[in-house]
Amino acid sequence: MLTTEILWGTPTLALLLGYLLGSILFGVLLTRIAGAGDLRSIGSGNIGATNVLRTGRKGLAAATLLLDLLKGAAAIWIAEALWPGHGVVAAAGAFFGHCYPVWLKFRGGKGVATLMGIVLALHWPSALVYAAVWLGLLAALRISSVAGMLAAVSAPASAAWFGRFDIVPLLLGLALIVLWKHRENIARLLAGTEPRIGRKNG
Repeated sequence: MLTTEILWGTPTLALLLGYLLGSILFGVLLTRIAGAGDLRSIGSGNIGATNVLRTGRKGLAAATLLLDLLKGAAAIWIAEALWPGHGVVAAAGAFFGHCYPVWLKFRGGKGVATLMGIVLALHWPSALVYAAVWLGLLAALRISSVAGMLAAVSAPASAAWFGRFDIVPLLLGLALIVLWKHRENIARLLAGTEPRIGRKNG
């Protein structure tokens, strides 16, 4: 009985750990501490690094991106240290915590940076592909949504290419959620109204 309780309890603890870490609102916290206002009332209202950039604070945007990335990786590293084999569960929790934080009535970020942190902790070669796709397209097109969505899609594709089929289902599921979170961006892309990096709205 005790063994069964431990086995059933550990995944739940890993999931909750991941969710709590993922739901830390670095974009909101950093902009508020820096006196840049409420991020939710700026630009698109999103809590991610791209919207932080619209405050004109490049340093804050870079810090937000890095911290959102690290919380995804940290959830896995900590869970594996505490409960070996449950890093994947913590990864899912961290992603959902970022995208659907209870503190903001489940209206969170779009998950691109946090997903990269997850990929980094699970399989760093795939993270290199992720970074190359994301940064390469961002530099070439200057459209954050396109770069982020295609980077997310690259995660399960590159994991499969490298033979890491054990993490493909998780990465595929999270990539689909990233696409879902970008549905308004997709509509603007189809309408030809999606803004490029450097503009104030969208």
